[in-house]
Order: sequence, then structure tokens, then C-alpha cells
Amino acid sequence: MFEVFGYFEQVAVRFSPVVLVVPGLVAVLLGLFVWLGGLGFERALAAVAGAVSGGICGFFVVDRGFIFTALLAGAGAFIAIKFERKFIVLLTAVLAAALGFAVLTGPYIGSGGSLERSPEYKIQSRAATMGVRPSLETAKVYAADFRATVKQTYLHMPAYKWAVIIALVLIFIAAGIYFWRLTSALCCATLGTILIFAGMILLLLYKGSAPISDIYRRGSFYLGVFGATTAFGTIEQLLVCPRIRAKLITKKEKMEDKQQQTERRTQGWRNR
Repeated sequence: MFEVFGYFEQVAVRFSPVVLVVPGLVAVLLGLFVWLGGLGFERALAAVAGAVSGGICGFFVVDRGFIFTALLAGAGAFIAIKFERKFIVLLTAVLAAALGFAVLTGPYIGSGGSLERSPEYKIQSRAATMGVRPSLETAKVYAADFRATVKQTYLHMPAYKWAVIIALVLIFIAAGIYFWRLTSALCCATLGTILIFAGMILLLLYKGSAPISDIYRRGSFYLGVFGATTAFGTIEQLLVCPRIRAKLITKKEKMEDKQQQTERRTQGWRNR
């Protein structure tokens, strides 16, 4: 699996800066918002999470073009807002399953699948910077190979590892039902950390660094950083976000009271 990311890292330095910098900055900014304040702005969090989920499904899973991806992102945001709490519980379970899968597939991470036989990867030898469209098309090629590699990986996973992933999903669904605030804070912190990591990887690729290779070489270190960042975000949101939410509710109530007083004065003036 790592070969896919390794080849992508090599060819990404030829990408158009727009393809790396814009998504990278957006991911980092959204990640910081979700990581530090998602629990205080649940509706906004649901919209962001739904849009990101829909966009990922559109680009990496369905692969029907930019317009369809944008439509899926919008649909994801709408569904997330409509079914806010249920969506966050579901998202928490999905994140738990994805992270559990990533950890449990460690022994298979070196399998490269059909990457070396794919002629599309010859593009990495080009010296000139690609345009936006060729950059996106190349990214799609790597996304397709990544999907194929993941499929081969989970097909060869032992049954007991699937049992662990299913248990994680059930545990986090139950936690979302009975411990809503803790689960929601953990979901926000985890999603925010993932977005920050992804955004920083894109920005470092633009700078010509090798972040993916470094993560692979020092996996334990970055896993610890990921865990510590997630833990800090969870604790921060549990302590700070309820105060933010209380202030917002108080401010909203004051605005509603002021509006009602204005309406009563207007009605009283008309009755004279």
C-alpha cells in the first residue's frame, strides 16, 4: 500500500500549485475549526463533516467528475444538518472503523498491488509542472490504484480483525447514544486532526518535502502525535466549548427578547 503513496509523493511535486496549496490551506483551516471548536458549533460541524464526507465519496469512490463531487458534497452537508446528531454518531463509528482498519492493516502496508505495472505512473519522470486538469487526472489515477490496493488488503484480512473493527463500530455507536458530549468531542477532535494532517501533507508536498516517506519511516512517532493532538482537542472541547455554546444561546435569547420587545412597541404604537 505504501508504494501508492510513495509514487504519489514523487509525482505530486509536478502538480499545479493550485491543486496542492488551495486544498491544503482549506483542509488546515477547516481542521483547526473542527479540532478546537466543533463541539461549540454542532450545526456548522455537521455541515463541514457532511461536505467533506460527500466530497471524499465523490472524488475517491464514485469518480464522476468535479460537478458530481460538488453535488455530493452539498448533499452530504444537507443530510448532516438535517440529521445532525445521528450523522455525528454515524461519522464517529466510520472514523473508528477507518482508523482501526489503518492500524490493523499495518502488516500489509508494504504490498504495492499492481502499481509497478501501471503505465500511468511514468508521468512522474516529467520535469515540467503540470496544469490543473492534468494534475487532477493524475491524482485520480493514484486514487484508483489506492482503492484497488485497499480492496486487496481487506480481502486478505483475517476474520478476527474484521471482528475487532465491527466491535469498534458498535462500541462507538453505543457511546454516541449514551455519552453524547464525550463522543461528539472525540469525533470533532479526530476529524479535525485528520484534516490538519492531510492539509499539512499537501502543503509540504508543494514545498518539495517528503512528508509521506517521513511518516512511513517514523510511523510510531506520528501515531503518537496524532493521538496526543486528538486527546488535546477532545479535552479542550469538553472544557471550553460548552461555555461558548452557553454564550451563544444567551446571546440568541437576548436578541429574541429584544425583537419581541420591538414588536410589542410597534403593535402598541399602531393601536393608538
